[in-house]
Amino acid sequence: MSKRIYRVTSRHGLLTTTAVLGLAAAMMASGIPARVQSAYADAVRVQAPDEPGFADVVEAVTPAVVSVRVKSDIKPVSSNSFNFGAPGMENLPEDHPMRRFFREFGQGSPFGDRFGERGDQDRPEQRMPRARPVSQGSGFFISDDGFVVTNAHVVDNGSEFAVVMHDGTELDAELIGKDARTDLAVLKVDSDQTFTYVSFDDDDKTRIGDWVVAVGNPFGLGGTVTAGIVSARGRDIGAGPYDDFIQVDAAVNRGNSGGPTFNLEGEVIGVNTAIFSPSGGNVGIAFAIPASLASEVVADLMDKGTVERGWLGVQIQPVSADIAESLGLSEAKGALVTEPQPDSPALEAGLKSGDVVTAVDGELVESPRDLARKIAGISPGEDAEITVWREGDTRTLKVEIGTLKEPKRAAALAGPQQNDTGESLEEFGLTVKPADDGNGLMITKVEPGSTAADRGMREGDIIVAVNNTDVQSADDVAKAVDAATEAGRKAVLFQLSNQDSSRFVALPVSVG
Repeated sequence: MSKRIYRVTSRHGLLTTTAVLGLAAAMMASGIPARVQSAYADAVRVQAPDEPGFADVVEAVTPAVVSVRVKSDIKPVSSNSFNFGAPGMENLPEDHPMRRFFREFGQGSPFGDRFGERGDQDRPEQRMPRARPVSQGSGFFISDDGFVVTNAHVVDNGSEFAVVMHDGTELDAELIGKDARTDLAVLKVDSDQTFTYVSFDDDDKTRIGDWVVAVGNPFGLGGTVTAGIVSARGRDIGAGPYDDFIQVDAAVNRGNSGGPTFNLEGEVIGVNTAIFSPSGGNVGIAFAIPASLASEVVADLMDKGTVERGWLGVQIQPVSADIAESLGLSEAKGALVTEPQPDSPALEAGLKSGDVVTAVDGELVESPRDLARKIAGISPGEDAEITVWREGDTRTLKVEIGTLKEPKRAAALAGPQQNDTGESLEEFGLTVKPADDGNGLMITKVEPGSTAADRGMREGDIIVAVNNTDVQSADDVAKAVDAATEAGRKAVLFQLSNQDSSRFVALPVSVG
């Protein structure tokens, strides 16, 4: 019989539990070689326990999982009030049709309750409590002295916090810190008791197809357990620059946010944070923050209440195959610098628009997301070596990493630019004219169906440079294109700006 040690710690130290966990395997003989069937069957027989199930791991970890309740200050509301957020509604006459409608709108509904199930307006005025639950999620103890991990979005706008343990005990808690960029938060329970807690695992060992168990508080039902497998790794769902989610198919629903996803050793491999669902319920696609990232953020929040990240100060975009071709790169990897930010470490170190960051401290950079994670992991004030590809050659720049500040609200986009006439760049389906400030060429027309249109170029964009050469006229563009074709390039790189943003677009050129 195989044994597993659950790394769940209680007041008595290391808690060990003998578990019998596994899968019932079945194979169809048709089309599978006998030797493969035999090897697979042998492997299953070696690993399969006598009593399949998840009960042992669930029993071990459940005491460490809690429900998180968040309260928020609200203004006292009279039970006789009637406004529903619309000004003037409270002054409607008693016999007004709208009053009658809402009195009769589904007895027991929030509308009906506002007036009483029969619309009784003669009850003594009742006031709602000063605070009420506004959100409910899940969490788990990460230390025996009461630190609790949950999601930042669970505790947002909260003024009072409480955790409910698996036995129904409710304990007050305070918010120690939260990090919106990774959607993680840490609470501290106000109690002298010693708690059973769980630990983070090295999720790098987690493979697609591994069994996982999710424990949480879906729909406010209390402790609920679901099981599934790891469906994918490294998912980018557009939540932020550090997206690297583990995708699982265990049933995760609203209220599971902040809850743990366990491996079969009872270790946390991820913190549930999002689901993909047209209906709001489980459809088998859920995302968890990987333990490797969560453990670092949680440690900082427990220690300092905040997270300090390194800052390079560049706008970046992915390197597509066309962009790689236009720059002479052998692979479409790295992060293309569209523009160094003012007063940034990148600008001071000499990074330029058009540079491709290929490595940080000797570690290869696969993508913009990879660069963001690597820089964020460097402590502010430390020096880093940034390797870039520039003008067909590799260079290494020394940068003193800055401190990442909270993001500012993006400026509103300006209205559409007037479509004036100008010079034609017929090969690309563009019409351009000198920009008003004399820096670059403004696109005044993009031919529908052209390559430029397909690549997202639009009227009002400013062509700043072509293949890292500044352009002021259509002739400048033609010269840059000729130089690219003579060098055997199959694409040229246009640097575009619009308002406060900059980006690169590679357009194919005719060769020969």
